[in-house]
Amino acid sequence: MATVDMSILDKIKGQPAGDKKAKRKLCLVASKGSLDMAYPPMILANAARMSGIDVDIFFTFWGLDIITKSKMNNINISAVGNPSFSMAPYAPWFKIPTWLGALPGMSWVATWMMNREIAKLDFPPIPEFMEMLVDTGARVFGCQMSMDMMGLDEDDLMDGAEVLGAMEFMEMSADAQVVFV
Repeated sequence: MATVDMSILDKIKGQPAGDKKAKRKLCLVASKGSLDMAYPPMILANAARMSGIDVDIFFTFWGLDIITKSKMNNINISAVGNPSFSMAPYAPWFKIPTWLGALPGMSWVATWMMNREIAKLDFPPIPEFMEMLVDTGARVFGCQMSMDMMGLDEDDLMDGAEVLGAMEFMEMSADAQVVFV
C-alpha cells in the first residue's frame, strides 16, 4: 500500500510541513465584469470561506461592475467574441457562431439563458451572493487606480467594500494563494 508524504500535502495546502496551525488565505483578483466572469470568483470565495480559509477579493477594471451598486444588478454576458456561447442545455451541440453574436438581442438572449441556468443551480443573484460573502467574513476591495480611471469613489461600491491600491494588495497577498479570474 502506498503511503502519502504529508509534507507534500502540506506544501500543496500552502502550509509549512508539520505546521498545522498556519491559517490559509486566498486572494482573488476579479478583472472581468460579465455575467460568465462574475460567478467564478464568488463561487471560489464561497468554497474557501466554507472551508475556513480567509478570503480577500480585489476587483479591478471591469470587475468593479460586480461590486458597483449601480451596475451589480444588471451584469450581462456578451455573445460577441465568446467562442463557447452555445444553446446549451437546449441544444448543446449547436454553438452560436461569433458573427451571429453581433445581431441585436443576442446578448440579451445569452444573459437570459445563463440566468436561467444559474437559477436552476440555486445560486443567488450577484448582489445577494456578494452580501453573503461579506457576511461570512470575505473582504472585498475595489482597485483605487481602476476606480479613479472610471470616476468611482467608495460610496459607489456595495456596503462592506473598501478601496485598496495595487501596492497594498501586493502587501496583503504576500503569504496568500493568489488566483486571477
